[in-house]
Parts: sequence; C-alpha cells; structure tokens
Amino acid sequence: MNTVVVATHNSHKLTEISLTLTALLGPDIKLVQTDGKAPVEDGESFEENALIKARAAFRHSGRPSLADDSGICVDALDGAPGIHSSRYSAEGSDSANLALLLSNMKGVTNRAATFVCAVAFVSNSGERVVRAEWPGVLRAAAKGKGGFGYDPIFSPQGLTGTAAELSDLEKAAFSHRGRALGLIAPAINRYFHTTN
Repeated sequence: MNTVVVATHNSHKLTEISLTLTALLGPDIKLVQTDGKAPVEDGESFEENALIKARAAFRHSGRPSLADDSGICVDALDGAPGIHSSRYSAEGSDSANLALLLSNMKGVTNRAATFVCAVAFVSNSGERVVRAEWPGVLRAAAKGKGGFGYDPIFSPQGLTGTAAELSDLEKAAFSHRGRALGLIAPAINRYFHTTN
C-alpha cells in the first residue's frame, strides 16, 4: 500500500481531502493523518504555509506528505482574512471567525470574495505546490448545515446557494480545495509510479 501523510489536525479538511484524492488516485494510495506537532505557519502566502506544513510532516514521518493552506480573501477588506482565515478572530473558532467577518462586512456593498487553496506535496523526489481559486460573493447571513469555516456565508459564482448547502461530493467537485487536489494528483501519481 502506498501511503501519503496528510499534514492536518483538522478533521473536516482530512475528510474533504480523502474524499477527493481517493476518487482521483484510486484505492491503492492510503491517506493517513499526521501525528506530528503542527509547525508555526509563518509564511506570507498560502503556498508558503502549505509547504511549511508538508515539509514538517515529511521530516517527522519520512513519508511523502501533503498539506493544504486555504482561506477566504474578501475584495472589500483588501484580501483579508486571507492566510489568517482560521485565526481571524481572537477565539479562532469557525463560529467566531464567521461572526467577525459578517460584522466587518456590515453595510459593505461589494461582497466579492474568493476561496483560495494551495496544496503542497513533499517527498524524497522533491516538492510541488499548486494553487486554485473559487470565486463568489458573501451573503449577509449564514445558510446551510454542511461544510465548515466560512462555507455558510459563501455563495460560489454560478450557483444559487451557499457552499454549506452543497453535498460533500458537489463541494469536492467545485471547491478551491477540490480543484487544487485535482492539480496535485498527477504529481502524486508520478511519484508512486516512478519509485515503485
């Protein structure tokens, strides 16, 4: 069995990553969650932070490792919360982050926002980083029970509901994370086909 370590302690992310990569790579590649300590994410971009996490997992496990760094960038807030999306509020919980963003957007007419995801794959053969985006707009109130983070207030471009109203499979097909994983999957496939 070929194993990839997923550098996250977020169970929601792990579920989304597993759903997408299992569909893209097949059952011969096993995804396991890192048991290493989370590194300090002090990069200045999504790409830098994804690499920091993937490198840490690779150093800890000695196995090929994958990490994503993602967040929402709001036009009217000059791209905030951006790379600080998961730590936007003082509490840092999904509900507190969402409430703070809604508060900061009160009365703002430009609701354009983009979910961004960078995915890094690190192995003894090298490093690869990809980036994908999911444009849309912010709603004034939360709607939907699915997803996590800012999903309940994000309406993707071309869709009528919020990301939290999509099924897991629909979100995997449309989202920033799903798109980025689709871009990184060939590099993972190449790694296992050239090393085995």
